[in-house]
Amino acid sequence: MTAPVTTDLSRFDDWLTWLADQGASDPDVRVVWVGGSAATGGYDEWSDLDIDLLCTPGEADAVHDRLLARIHEDFDVDHVWELPRATWPDGRQCFINHQHRPGALKEPTRIVDLHISELSDAHRFVDVRRHGTPIVVHDPDGLVELRHDDEDAMQAAIVEGVDQIRQRLATAEWLVNRALRRGQQPEAIAFYLNFALSPLVRLLRVEHCPWRHDFGFRYLHTDLPADVATRVTALLPGNGDLAELSAACFAWTDELLA
Repeated sequence: MTAPVTTDLSRFDDWLTWLADQGASDPDVRVVWVGGSAATGGYDEWSDLDIDLLCTPGEADAVHDRLLARIHEDFDVDHVWELPRATWPDGRQCFINHQHRPGALKEPTRIVDLHISELSDAHRFVDVRRHGTPIVVHDPDGLVELRHDDEDAMQAAIVEGVDQIRQRLATAEWLVNRALRRGQQPEAIAFYLNFALSPLVRLLRVEHCPWRHDFGFRYLHTDLPADVATRVTALLPGNGDLAELSAACFAWTDELLA
């Protein structure tokens, strides 16, 4: 197992206390833990607080609405972003902003990402390779279990992803180069990111950190070897002629697929 990350969460002490109180007083709040960069590493003054909360099956909507009402009562909240109900089939998610424009980065971030899921094995089992070691706030029944995701399922997803990259390679290159030849730069950049660079990053993840094969550009600087991450960075739009970047990107993809 990956060693737990030691993280200073004092900026959110009020939240940690509040969440523990909700677990103690609300019978539908079964498990609460902190994840995200606090658990995986890289947590800093600009990080939000990623909260995973498992509730009684069938009660996700009620728990979400109930807790959100209490949050407005107990905290100084500037605004909340509620994701559409259809985002998660068995849960809800919202981002609680204590600052009006946190993106200005004028002070340490105070955003809480609250993700509520119905209690199930799929949610209470945590693969530390993907998500780090959870910082448990409330789990009186010992429901959180650290175990690797199903290796067969992960391998099947990897095989399917690589096969799709291989199948669409020629079409992807055509889409990028056609837009470039037509002088349609915005379209070319969009196609380049979606059909050239993103698939390349997925292949590199398969090679270097298969348990996070589907994480895209997130945590790239920690998940890939430094020289590989630097080489990927050099392929970002704006680092040269896009046609040359595209050629280099597809050539690297050819190497990896071979």
